[in-house]
Amino acid sequence: MSDLVALSQWREELAKRLPGLSGAEVRGLAEWSLGMVLSRSCALTAVSGWWAAATGQALGTVRQRLREWCYPVERKRGPNRHALVVEPCFAALLAWIIGQWSGQQLALALDATTLGDRFVVLAISVVYRGCAIPVAWAVVAGGQRGAWRPEWERLLAHLAGVVPTDWAVIVLADRGLYARWLFTTIVRLGWHPFLRVNLGGTFRPAGSAQFRSFRSFVPQTDQRWAGAGTAFKSDTRRLHCTLLAWHGPGYADPWLILTDLPPEAADVAWYGLRAWIEQGFKVTKRAGWQWHRTHMTHPDRAARLWLAIAVATLWLVSVGGAADADDGPLPLDDLVLRFPPRGRRRRATRLRLVGVFRRGWTLLLVALLHHAPPPLPAAFFPEPWPALPPPRPTRDAVAIAPDLVAA
Repeated sequence: MSDLVALSQWREELAKRLPGLSGAEVRGLAEWSLGMVLSRSCALTAVSGWWAAATGQALGTVRQRLREWCYPVERKRGPNRHALVVEPCFAALLAWIIGQWSGQQLALALDATTLGDRFVVLAISVVYRGCAIPVAWAVVAGGQRGAWRPEWERLLAHLAGVVPTDWAVIVLADRGLYARWLFTTIVRLGWHPFLRVNLGGTFRPAGSAQFRSFRSFVPQTDQRWAGAGTAFKSDTRRLHCTLLAWHGPGYADPWLILTDLPPEAADVAWYGLRAWIEQGFKVTKRAGWQWHRTHMTHPDRAARLWLAIAVATLWLVSVGGAADADDGPLPLDDLVLRFPPRGRRRRATRLRLVGVFRRGWTLLLVALLHHAPPPLPAAFFPEPWPALPPPRPTRDAVAIAPDLVAA
């Protein structure tokens, strides 16, 4: 099967999944994303060079067409010009994944990644089988100070109402993003925040009159604690929530997670899923689309290119994830200790030797090599969320803090 036939099939799939785009926008998105898969790069030169060779068109013609797809309206040529608006695609991307998701549990991760001092990308991604698929993002110029609260609130608002109300959705974020407004915004969406906080805060368990430092709940390694109560003393930061604390052996700092879930309904190990968004950023750059080599300098153009990055990532991760699911489940300790502390040795268990992104890319290229229809995004088969093993309170732990041994 030729690349042009594959392009036609992919364009039909995109038109079905992203109905808000015009025909010209779908064609450009299909050329960009499939060209990225074939050239393993999101660089304009690499993608346009591939399609120029495949179609016999002049390189300059293809290059200009792909360049204009990212342009603002004033830079486009010809009549009836329109600039691609990315934000309406966010809900459609999440709905695409939800429509093919097996189960009713979903984990989203919020994080920021930088491209030198040029861009900061704020991204919300679906984490899946060791990788992440961006479904909403904002690209801002580097060097700007601020907490980016309006951007995060806008991104979350675009995704409101997409996930069925009877699904369990957790939203993960690292310490640098914690804020009370973020916690309450996530709760208003009907989702469950799973936000890590720094060690400097305090927590008052329900029924207690005294605030205690976060660290006091897990004073030693290999301890955990879970309970409802109130975090932070000051009126501007005070939050009624559940604290999940775990100090894993070999880690310098404990995990301190704030959530609205009751203690018996949550597991601190779920926070381990957040690391997968880092793998998603890695795929965007050196391990996949080579975005770190881009010459773009305008945030709006970069945000449009990220739409092509998102759908291409969705494609490969879906195909690779379905193949990975056929291999059977990974052990739970591989999910929790995705990035073990330095010097820690893993047990001899089956690991994911090939990531789902690379596996999907290989399967798609092999199909084209054999002139077969390329595999389109298939069903998503998420792994069970990780769980810590039952606690093993020790005599020393009880002696140090008898009321803080794992709940």
